[in-house]
Amino acid sequence: MMNKTRLFKKSLLAVTIASTTLASQQALAAGFQLNSQSATGLGRAFAGDAVIADNASVMARNAAAMTLFDSDQFSGGVNMIDTDIEIKDISYNGNSINDVTNSSNTPVPNIYYIHKLNDQFAIGAGIYSNFGTKNNFPGNFGAGTGNAAVSLPDASVLGGTTEIETINYTINAAYRIDEQWSIGGGIDIIQGSGKLRRDAFSNVNAVNIDADGIGIGFNLGTVFELDENNRFGLAYHYSPEVEASGDVYLDAGIGGGGASLIGTNAVAGQDVLLPLPSMLEFSGYHRIKDTKFAVHYSLQWIGWDTFDKLKTSGGRDIKTYNWQDGYHISLGGTYYLDNNWTLRAGYMHDTAAQDKLTSISVPDSDRNWFSFGAGYAFDKHHSIDFGFTYLMGEDVKVTENVSTVPLTATTRADAMLYGLQYSYSF
Repeated sequence: MMNKTRLFKKSLLAVTIASTTLASQQALAAGFQLNSQSATGLGRAFAGDAVIADNASVMARNAAAMTLFDSDQFSGGVNMIDTDIEIKDISYNGNSINDVTNSSNTPVPNIYYIHKLNDQFAIGAGIYSNFGTKNNFPGNFGAGTGNAAVSLPDASVLGGTTEIETINYTINAAYRIDEQWSIGGGIDIIQGSGKLRRDAFSNVNAVNIDADGIGIGFNLGTVFELDENNRFGLAYHYSPEVEASGDVYLDAGIGGGGASLIGTNAVAGQDVLLPLPSMLEFSGYHRIKDTKFAVHYSLQWIGWDTFDKLKTSGGRDIKTYNWQDGYHISLGGTYYLDNNWTLRAGYMHDTAAQDKLTSISVPDSDRNWFSFGAGYAFDKHHSIDFGFTYLMGEDVKVTENVSTVPLTATTRADAMLYGLQYSYSF
């Protein structure tokens, strides 16, 4: 029993660190990035989103594009995320563990407003999300099969409940230099919160956590208009290091007397520092002359190499991740059917952030997006847009150690996303 308790503490520590710092399962983009800022973008796999500017949501990708509007703009909507995360072929210490499929339905709202001060200046504000995840394991995770039908507690603590939300509050300004060039930028206030629960040893509450923190970032962008049918956009988003405060409790019946625990020893009063990745995006939009069709594309770099390790505000290293930089490339098309209807479609390839270190609690893989959408303008000022994406992940072979005992599995994350957006042009 003493060896099992010691092993449990070590495995509990590892999974607590991973989960409380947003590094849990994410079925939407590499790492725990979230691509869900608008329904219009969703309908074209976010191809060209840093320069298309068909509603106010463009400020989430490129503030400079706010100058492309002739009047004030409002846009608000919600994207529904339906995820299925499969963990199969699980083996721990020579024992098989039942396969698990974690499903969730999560709404991600957004709202934006752009105010034109004059022909040159525009200001705007928006609320949306760039990062987030939801992952709830069933209570019987860790149960063996066959001759190992008894519970495997050291493996079961890798499950539990993890719910993370981040909100990005942005305030932006843009300036038109001349007929071709515009610049813009703003401040991003990122608020994060999360809930975590871990049970082991006959449903004993081993961990129960609430954590939250705020970080300040910024964004810069530019737009170049070659002519009325061709334009390019470039935008950079600096993501801050979020300082998250909270307590992790180890049940007195397991050990530790309910003390706040971070790292191998208690470090009360210290917060966890979470480095978020910065992003650089290039987009292009080209409407084919004398046709109703436009093609658009984006290439985004995501600086996941900043997520090399986690540490406390007191300088203590917690866990090493060694993630690698990622990117996504997307290509889309828009067909302007008539004065009322607009049709969209797109494809995106998104690369994994994980390199050599993998985990069942942080499954990651390359992903492929298949998207389509439609918009209807029912007068000169009002429009409704719908977007849909089917996201396909890949099977990934995972090996990780709980203390010195290997756990192997195959993970896969797929998702369907639905978006609805209302926009008003003043």
